[in-house]
Amino acid sequence: MFITTPRNRIFAAGLVGALIIGPVVSVFAQEADGEEVIEEIITVGTPGGSGVERQQASFAITTIDPEEIAKFSPKSTADLFKSIPGVWAESSGGVAGANIDVRGLPGGSDAPFVTLAINGSPIYGTEMLSFFEQSSIFRVDETISGVQALRGGPNAVFGKGEPGVTVNFNLKQGSEVTEGRVKYTTSDYGLQRLDGVLSGELSENLYYMVGGYVTSSDGIRDPEFSAEEGNQLTINLNRVFDSGEINLFARVTDDHGQWILPFALGSGNDEGEFAQLGNATRFRELQINTNGDTEVFDFANGRGWDGVVTGGSAEFEFGDGWTFRDQFTFTSGDANTFGFVPSGGAVTAAALSTVIGGPVTTESGAIVSGTDFVQTYGHWVVKKDLEAKINDISINKTFENHEVTFGLYQASWSADDWWTIGNPIPVHNVQNGEALNGAITPADIAAAGGDGGFMFGLQSAGDARTEAFYIADSWFVNDQWRIDAGIRTESIEIDYVLDTGPGFADGSTDIATSVDDDEVAWTVAANFDVNDTLGVYLRYSDGFLFPHFDDIREGADTVNAVEQLEGGIKFSNDWFDLYSTLFFNTNDSFSSTVGGTVTASAFESESIGIEADGTVHFGDFSVNLLLTVQDAEITASTTVSDVGNTVRRQPDFQARISPSYDFAAGNWTGSIYAAFTLVDDRFGDNANTVNLPSYEKIDLGVLFNHDSGFFFQVHGDNINDSDGITEGDPRNPSAPNGRPIFGSSVRISVGYDFEE
Repeated sequence: MFITTPRNRIFAAGLVGALIIGPVVSVFAQEADGEEVIEEIITVGTPGGSGVERQQASFAITTIDPEEIAKFSPKSTADLFKSIPGVWAESSGGVAGANIDVRGLPGGSDAPFVTLAINGSPIYGTEMLSFFEQSSIFRVDETISGVQALRGGPNAVFGKGEPGVTVNFNLKQGSEVTEGRVKYTTSDYGLQRLDGVLSGELSENLYYMVGGYVTSSDGIRDPEFSAEEGNQLTINLNRVFDSGEINLFARVTDDHGQWILPFALGSGNDEGEFAQLGNATRFRELQINTNGDTEVFDFANGRGWDGVVTGGSAEFEFGDGWTFRDQFTFTSGDANTFGFVPSGGAVTAAALSTVIGGPVTTESGAIVSGTDFVQTYGHWVVKKDLEAKINDISINKTFENHEVTFGLYQASWSADDWWTIGNPIPVHNVQNGEALNGAITPADIAAAGGDGGFMFGLQSAGDARTEAFYIADSWFVNDQWRIDAGIRTESIEIDYVLDTGPGFADGSTDIATSVDDDEVAWTVAANFDVNDTLGVYLRYSDGFLFPHFDDIREGADTVNAVEQLEGGIKFSNDWFDLYSTLFFNTNDSFSSTVGGTVTASAFESESIGIEADGTVHFGDFSVNLLLTVQDAEITASTTVSDVGNTVRRQPDFQARISPSYDFAAGNWTGSIYAAFTLVDDRFGDNANTVNLPSYEKIDLGVLFNHDSGFFFQVHGDNINDSDGITEGDPRNPSAPNGRPIFGSSVRISVGYDFEE
């Protein structure tokens, strides 16, 4: 099922597909009498978070409720993004450190077109930095009431001005009823996790929600120690007034996990469970400055987040049709990375033995078999201190047939970095292998056909401020037609200072600069409601992506312009839900860094495709389809030979088919569900020389609920034990390294829901 037709034929076929197949989201909930229909309210992608009924939205939106999250059983926040059409999420790096791409827009490392928000407010000022993407500082737990994911469309104008995808996580709110949940989860890989949430009324019109988790796990790729450790606490308060509401929340997180990296394929190791890091390589003493001082680092710390995100909102109506809204967040904490990173390909011990003129031995004196593999690895340390303050204030006025919004978005953010990366050592390339005899050097590995590694360090500080003013209008032409339009003007100031050196900063400033820029984004859409269950829309948006601190370091401080044309259909009735979008986008300048050390060529691209999310209901049986078909092409590049190639890492085709059967027996209700994931092959580089094969993945699960509130779930992930490769070696595309998805695993949850 792969698209091989010319691009113009894909566009024509896609328009038909958008009107026939299309992405599907169930949007209605019927009351007991089966007559009254309640529509979901979407806040993301609306001016000031004002909200719009789901069926009337003139943009591509996906919603995910807690039951769907439970059935997906994501191992990380990025893992949940696989339930969003148009998004390609590589979550094989662990609980943090994913690569996420959107609609064929160029990326391939971290997440350059992805913004996360809590209760409608972004959690950081820019999409990504080296060794940082926003899903790394957010954890999914039982405090989440639902997820809204908006691709393209009005993203370019409202909120942070994200031209890619904004994923908004709404927190649960309290009510007059006191209710809660406790849940315990274990697995076949040593997981011990306890979740809890409680909500209710503190006093009249003042409501609370408090919840969180503690967790510990060896990880599917067991490094001989508890690789995943974490806890989180969230508090959400809502005060309701006659004319409005105030919300305040705080989310404190300390959670990290092993940073999973590509490793040598075809070397005899279990590709679903292999972990190079182990107790023998867990600690490393490294030089940290020019004075010769050293520090011992513990690489069990992996990659994660130790920080807090606080925020809130206020919304009040006043006068004749006026509404005031304010949304704000403050983020502060450490998003550090400790990784054991391969450098080049593996070689046999026999080849290395020829170079050194004797047997290959480990630090403990064990002789390595000539058929075993050895490889250069490096201990990488990246300390990243992040802070952000974001505020979005707006005033809305309703006229006779217009809703006009004036908004002011302001944000300031910073990142203070300290790196020592490279630090190569030769290693016996087996599960939890140890370093080789100290007399064997990385240069010996290089002489045997491998790689000798490198040393690089830096210290940097970046501060950025942005201010944007936007105006939006929804013109209700008549009962069926609505025109939505918006424009945003934004300015940015960046101050950046950098000191690099051979493994650590050498004390001399390499860059001390300021960057100022301003841009304009705009969008316009026409929405037509055929009837209560069917609607169509057409939208154009012109957005941009400002450079970030690492772009300045790499001399790539240009603004990336992104244009998008979208057409969609929305349909929902008792047995069939449909939401479909055909998209076409272009980007005029993109450059990225890989692991902070390799600069990709600057290039332009265009992408065309179809997103589909649909569900068919047959009584108690239903089938959901998530589908993305796209063709993303490099249209211009500083590397001329890349022109005409496919944008790296993203598949032309991906689908997830999820059947489920709901049942009732006595005091029990439940659901048996499955998911079949199909992923097309991809290229690991823009040169299209590294092919990442297609793969299939199967998940199965069952969920039981008792009238008393007791529930339990068994979820089997990747039960076919697929070894799907998500990436090659981004630091050395010619090296035969790759990062497969996690091997098969089983999770079991038991819990209790209660209310008073």
